[in-house]
Amino acid sequence: PGKPTLYGSVTRRGLSSEGIPDITASEGFLVQEVTKKSILISCPHENVSTKFLAPYTTFSRIHQKSITCLDISSGGGLGVSTSTDGTMKIWQAANGEIRRLLEGHVYDVNCCRFFPSGLVVLSGGMDAQLKIWSAEDASCVVTFKGHKGGILDTAIVDRGRNVLSCSRDGTARLWDCGKSACLGVIADCGSPVNGIAVGTADDSLNLGTPENPPSEREIGTEGKILLLAREDKKLQGVGLQSRQPVFLFVGSDAFNCCTFLSSTYVLAGTQDGNIYQLDVRNTSSPVQVIHRSGAPVLSLLPYRDGFIASQGN
Repeated sequence: PGKPTLYGSVTRRGLSSEGIPDITASEGFLVQEVTKKSILISCPHENVSTKFLAPYTTFSRIHQKSITCLDISSGGGLGVSTSTDGTMKIWQAANGEIRRLLEGHVYDVNCCRFFPSGLVVLSGGMDAQLKIWSAEDASCVVTFKGHKGGILDTAIVDRGRNVLSCSRDGTARLWDCGKSACLGVIADCGSPVNGIAVGTADDSLNLGTPENPPSEREIGTEGKILLLAREDKKLQGVGLQSRQPVFLFVGSDAFNCCTFLSSTYVLAGTQDGNIYQLDVRNTSSPVQVIHRSGAPVLSLLPYRDGFIASQGN
């Protein structure tokens, strides 16, 4: 950060007898290690290195255009994905074979995810509708209406009796799947909410008290905190049951995505390439800010002891 970008090129000169490519890099860069599956490039002058990995498998027949969202079922057997080709499909994770086409949204589908059971899919679209689908026969079981703008992200509470959505209309809503009804507006931000995540809050955190007693249709909202990644450069924490604000953190640019690392640590990514790690007990300053490039941070996923981030470069 703060220094001019260094550009270089990597050239393959041939293959060794073991089938490993012979690779050289332009001035200022060093090829350190090459295998059939990876290339490690370093820039000694700046003391940085990057490992490029070859894809393990590529499925190129599922969609015709850019893939906007995907999820894998908890057992790992099925994938679901949405694309700018206007389709949402369920496919086998092992071989990419298409199993179901989920049709019913008007305009683009923005987000899709499996319920913990792996038998049901939740999706949200530009048509401001949230839909629940059977992965077994591709039928749309439930449609939720109430948002005034396109739905940008969803979250599932516990096993999925309740679900959450956020929208360009600036609200995050809680829904009851059994009665296909809106249980309430959890937050109204006055600015598009690009991403949400729900997690169990640290015991020491004061989540606030609900103004009215919660509906008996609310299942699993107690002790949970909802994260909102907002377009107006704010990351907000809200008590899911209380609907009360817990914290508000102002970042460098619009927040695109957020996730929980634990009950105390959260991550959020911005349009200008920052990944913020925050401690929910004290959000006055971040635990750390990671900046690899100025490209937008598009998604975040906890993985083992760290996390995976995708960027728009």
